[in-house]
Amino acid sequence: MNSSPNSTAQTEADPAKLPLPSFADIEAAATRLAGHAVVTPLLEFPALNNELGGRILIKPETLQRTGSFKFRGAYNKISQLPQEAGAAGVVAYSSGNHAQGVAAAAALLGLPAAIVMPSDAPAIKIDNTRGYGAEVVLYDRYHEVREDVARVLAEERGATVVPPYEDPDIIAGQGTCGLETASQAAALGARLDTMLVCCGGGGLISGIALAMAELSPETAVYSVEPEGFDDTARSLAAGQRLENKPGAKSFCDAILTPTPGALTFALNRRLLAGGLAVSDAEVAAAMAYAFRSLKLVVEPGGAVALAAVLSRKLDLRGKTVALVLSGGNVDPRIFAGIIAG
Repeated sequence: MNSSPNSTAQTEADPAKLPLPSFADIEAAATRLAGHAVVTPLLEFPALNNELGGRILIKPETLQRTGSFKFRGAYNKISQLPQEAGAAGVVAYSSGNHAQGVAAAAALLGLPAAIVMPSDAPAIKIDNTRGYGAEVVLYDRYHEVREDVARVLAEERGATVVPPYEDPDIIAGQGTCGLETASQAAALGARLDTMLVCCGGGGLISGIALAMAELSPETAVYSVEPEGFDDTARSLAAGQRLENKPGAKSFCDAILTPTPGALTFALNRRLLAGGLAVSDAEVAAAMAYAFRSLKLVVEPGGAVALAAVLSRKLDLRGKTVALVLSGGNVDPRIFAGIIAG
């Protein structure tokens, strides 16, 4: 989360003037990622189908390189940097998953990386980011603005900032998750009625929605966010970007953003069917269910789509539904408490 969100509307840019990615950009990203990103499977669990009365197909990006979908966008962005720009390295800001994705991508490409992370980020995410060879620069999320810290750092070093979602190359890279899902569902003989995707700034869901609009236009794509941070859902209903109200709290650290991105919302307002919100209690129940019944470890932000399904935010009876488990980088102590409870 960034600094003090509120409920005011954001000034909207003309979508025609924004550098929005296309489906062709997603296809190009898939080519760049081939041999580097994991083509995660599309899994089906009969017990879950029976419980919900529909056909549920799960895309576990928990099994992706670095444990989340973020590697897709980071590698797609960094691999296209001109040689002279790449030599100075990259700078990113993230609570953890984008940090790890950028660190791993930069290491693969032989570039230095500095990651601005909140000092209260889960220790596992900080340690993992350092483990990929990146320098971690900690900041106080309640008194400093991460974008400003990263900008100053990049200017001092001549490095390139790799944003978490407000970038067409990032969105296109994340969109490869949707490209794979559509192809895998078709291979299973499944016609997707609905797809549920977590949403913070909107990079993953906007990329997925762009891919699905091309490959499976009959699929209704919904965002899922934590209660109190449902800025995309409210923005979709209002037709303009809104900020979250101050004081909201959630343990879904990976997807707590103050407002939808301008690029991502320009796509999402056109492509999404709507937005859903889930409580922390519903997310915790989904994490426990994923561990016990699906044998998958999922972090809070990565479990919101499953939480929406299990808490029946939509009537999915008789429907075929895909959902993304977007990350598995959860603090061991938090996870142990959830599965023990």
